[in-house]
Amino acid sequence: MLAKNIEAQLALAGVCQAATLVQNIARKGEFDKLAFESSLSSILVTEPDTPQQVFGSLSNLRMGFSTLLSQLDNHSQQKDTELTRYIASILGLERKLTKHPKALAELGDRINHVQRQLAYVEVDNDQVISSLASIYTDIVSPLAPKIQIAGSPAFLKQSINQHRVRALLLAGVRAAFMWRQMGGKRRNILFQRKHIVHSAREALRLIQ
Repeated sequence: MLAKNIEAQLALAGVCQAATLVQNIARKGEFDKLAFESSLSSILVTEPDTPQQVFGSLSNLRMGFSTLLSQLDNHSQQKDTELTRYIASILGLERKLTKHPKALAELGDRINHVQRQLAYVEVDNDQVISSLASIYTDIVSPLAPKIQIAGSPAFLKQSINQHRVRALLLAGVRAAFMWRQMGGKRRNILFQRKHIVHSAREALRLIQ
């Protein structure tokens, strides 16, 4: 069983992981398969008994906790303003979504449909990724100004990468929704930075 301080940061690590994967796909055309599948799978866990069930093993969030640590640790030399923008945009988009009950209801229906697809294919199947991307495009994205993704046109013009990015943004919004459900607030990132950094370090020690 996870310590409460680590459990409280799982969802924020989930947001960070989705943002990092988006950046990797856009800039390098590559991604960590385990992190990618874990992020997409989290969208489809709609009735978890515990927060950890959403992401599975703690090691599935290695990338997310690493990003969380590098972005918030005052001693880090690896702060990335682009990642900060993606994370802030995802958190802002989730806030918009929660103010639209009709969109939330439609989101739930569409996710249930994708869950049924998983009876026949894996979560990294192109059709599943496309379905998740469509949910983001149809329901979530119209609620706020589009998140501008920076990267190489050679990678971004590929339709499969466009679908991957949109599916990951949906995963980020799902994680942000969970974070808020667990009491997360944007001001906590500012005023509880040391506490969050300590929890991220502890999580990474357990993973390693």
